[in-house]
Formats: sequence, C-alpha cells, structure tokens
Amino acid sequence: MDLATLRQGLGLTVEDSSLDFLGDKYQGKVRDNYSTRDGRRFIIVTDRISAFDRVLGTLPFKGQVLNSLAAWWFNETKDVVPNHLLGVPDPNAMECIECETLKAEMIVRAYLTGVSSTSILTAYRAGAREFCGNSLPDGLEEHGPLPKPILTPTTKAPQGEHDENVSREELIGRQLVTAKQFDAAAEYAMALFAHGQKVCAARGLILVDTKYEFGFTKDGRLVVIDEIHTPDSSRFWFAKSYAERRQKGQSPESFDKEYLRRWLSEQGYRGEGPIPTIPDEVRLESARRYIEACDTIRGSTFAPNLEAPGPRLSKNLKPRAHAS
Repeated sequence: MDLATLRQGLGLTVEDSSLDFLGDKYQGKVRDNYSTRDGRRFIIVTDRISAFDRVLGTLPFKGQVLNSLAAWWFNETKDVVPNHLLGVPDPNAMECIECETLKAEMIVRAYLTGVSSTSILTAYRAGAREFCGNSLPDGLEEHGPLPKPILTPTTKAPQGEHDENVSREELIGRQLVTAKQFDAAAEYAMALFAHGQKVCAARGLILVDTKYEFGFTKDGRLVVIDEIHTPDSSRFWFAKSYAERRQKGQSPESFDKEYLRRWLSEQGYRGEGPIPTIPDEVRLESARRYIEACDTIRGSTFAPNLEAPGPRLSKNLKPRAHAS
C-alpha cells in the first residue's frame, strides 16, 4: 500500500463503536462484541492495538486487515476445526454464532522467544525448566526451536489485567475447565497450529507461536472463535532470513506486533505505568507490517475501504440486525 493511502487511514480509524441496534455490547481489548436475542454475535474488529495486555491506541486499517485475514483463516481451516463464522457483512465486522467462551486461552509455541515478562524466553533465562506443565531441556537458544510445539495455556484476564501462565492441572484444579473440555480444545489447537505451519511455510513464513480461543455453541459443540493466525494472535518470522540473522545474533525478521512491542520496550515500557505516546511514523510502520502479513499469508493484495467507518458500519449492519 502506498504511504499516502496509509496516512489517509490515520483519519479513518475505528477506536470504538456505538451500534446498540445490534444487541448487548461487550468490549474486549480489540473487539467490540454485540449479542443478539436470536443467538448470534456481531464482532466489530476495531483499530485498537494492544500489547502487554494493555490497549495502546489505534493503527490505520488494522481492523479491516485482521477481520479479512481471520475470515480467510476460518474458511481455510473449517475442515480442520469447526468455527463460529456465519458471514462478513462489513470490512470491520463478522457475524458469528453466539458461544459460551472457554475460560482459558490456548497458546501453542514452537520457539523459545518473546519480550514480555511472562514470555517463555524470560522464564527460561531465569532458570525455569518447566513452563505451563511442559518440561524444557537445558541448552535451548534464544529464538531457537523447541524440541516440538508445546501447549502453554493462560487464564483469560479481565481487560487491563494480565493473563496468567498456567498448566492443564492448574486450570482443572481451579475449576475453570474440565479435563474433557481442556483435552478437546488442546487437540483442536495442535491441529490448527500444524495446519497453520504448513500454510505459512508455503508462503516463506515461520509460524512461531499463536493464541486460540474456543467456545461452546448452544448445542454443546466446541468451536474456535475470535480469530486465527493473525498478527494480533500470532508471531511470524521470515524463513529466508531466519538462519542468517540467528547466526549474527540478531532478532528474526518479523511483521507481527512484535515490532511495536520492541519499540515500547526500548522506551522502557513493558505493561506497567503510563503508556508512551506512539508517534505516527511508528503507527504507520506497524500498520504496514500488518498489511504485509495479510498479503503474504493470503497471497493477494489487501484493498482498504476508504469510506467513513461509522456511517458505513451502520449502513451494512442494520439490515443484518434483525435477520436470522
């Protein structure tokens, strides 16, 4: 995308939505959710950016990019794991089956990396050789592969609080999930990750780690919800430069929100205290990386919608509000 269009997007960001005609609203870090009385959920993917479990501001076109890429992945993986998607009525919105959310997030990791205080790399450097119930051998290297992909679940913290790394046994012991629920979600998560690795490898990418959320439909079916393999939920590295950069002691080349996390870390911010003001140039570069991720993974060029988002959302979603 040319820089002029990207700059135009700075004035078209969706920071919040007020679409009461859709139903009862619940606001997450990035998504605004509306529940209808007939068992549907409308998810408005805003342009809010979160890192370190904090909302930090907005990025141009981020919501459109995430929404289109998540929908692409839901269609790509529907024969691997069932999902909640019904349709995409607007560039920033999904229409979905209403689900009861599983009270745990399933994180799958294939590499020893991360910059947050709760990352597997931080724990390993501190001497931990068990992480979320997984045994880790000595001798692992920063940004190097784990012996095999592992599941490292977290709790689902309220907005503004931090998710907590936990094991299967801890989740079950706290009665957040049952053993049957956890094992079913774990099986789905590993299947999604294996499929995602294959798709990404074919595009010259390494799927490093990712987060999945699951929910239960009214008839008790477990389905994947929210998003799959987007730059918000996943870490991607470029395969062609990975070995050379590791050999030079450099961080792998990436286009996920690790770029913004690194910038914040350089300012001394890791999730605590006042949030630094993010310059427009950093916002634009972060947005460019989101778009590059979308284009690379899907193999097609992202075309942004340049209409004013508020009126457009109302125009596109009102006809769907009472349709069933």
